[in-house]
Amino acid sequence: MDQISGETQGAACPHSPSRAERFKVNANGVDEAARAQSSIDGATEGGTAVLLVSHGSHSPSWRHMLLDVHGEVAADLLKLDGVSHVRSAFMEYTEPSIATQLKALDAAGAEKVIVIPLLLTISDHSFDDIPVICGQREDAEKAAELIEEQIEIYAPKAELEFAPLLDFTDLVEKNLARRIEQAVGSAQALRADEKSYGLVLVGYGSADFDEQWHAFFNNISRYAEANLGINRSVHAWCGHLVEYSRQPTLDALEAQLETHDRVIEVPIFVAFDEMFHEKIMGRAAERCSAPERVIYTNDSVLPDPEVGRWVVEIAGRMVAGGVTA
Repeated sequence: MDQISGETQGAACPHSPSRAERFKVNANGVDEAARAQSSIDGATEGGTAVLLVSHGSHSPSWRHMLLDVHGEVAADLLKLDGVSHVRSAFMEYTEPSIATQLKALDAAGAEKVIVIPLLLTISDHSFDDIPVICGQREDAEKAAELIEEQIEIYAPKAELEFAPLLDFTDLVEKNLARRIEQAVGSAQALRADEKSYGLVLVGYGSADFDEQWHAFFNNISRYAEANLGINRSVHAWCGHLVEYSRQPTLDALEAQLETHDRVIEVPIFVAFDEMFHEKIMGRAAERCSAPERVIYTNDSVLPDPEVGRWVVEIAGRMVAGGVTA
């Protein structure tokens, strides 16, 4: 397999490392800006809290894209009946952690916490890790694994309710349509073009939920083929399942180049991470046999105002008792 090298230069992109350099960490490795942006409380204590949870990343760009969502939705969330706290947490790698925020919400007297995971689809993180971290599932083996990774487990006094994931709606499909249109034009323009367009969707992948991830990406592909002027869409993984190799992405690009005039490569990641976007997906686009025929979007689901609207909508429905994850 073509493994990731120690190279630091990636393809040029709108979210370059210079953006990341604006976000500094202190001597303990804590992103102080992230800590400061992650908590907004209303005028009253107690009541209901909304906790936005994401995976976390060593990438400052990733962290701050998620915190941007927090900033976009906090005021609207605090307008919901009974909501008095809005906080964000990362599952691992950086503070504020889930345990840190749950402790703070206990201290503030929150009676109920609506947990909204900003995750694409089911994975071991959403199914196992987060419930165990929150003390909502007993799994000694998983707990030992989390503790070994220095992830704190904390069972809050407050009642916890978990929101559905982003695949609960067609948000990701509509997001893809916007990104493709920005890169190459509207579906109408693609259909009018004499050139044929193939699509390669690149995702992290999941060992434990491989069937569900393939189904999720196949649904996105069907949407693209039916609505976006794409002749054929395929997908490839680039996470631990393939040992962070760019080879599956490269293979998918080569296969599409054999049968299409142009190939669009789109990362299906919630946020931007330099390692994945530049060293894996970006390098695959650069090193394929015909890079001049590849259009690499080099972006992520975020930023997208529809994600914020989804967060406010699902929180409102859960406050009113109208949805179950």
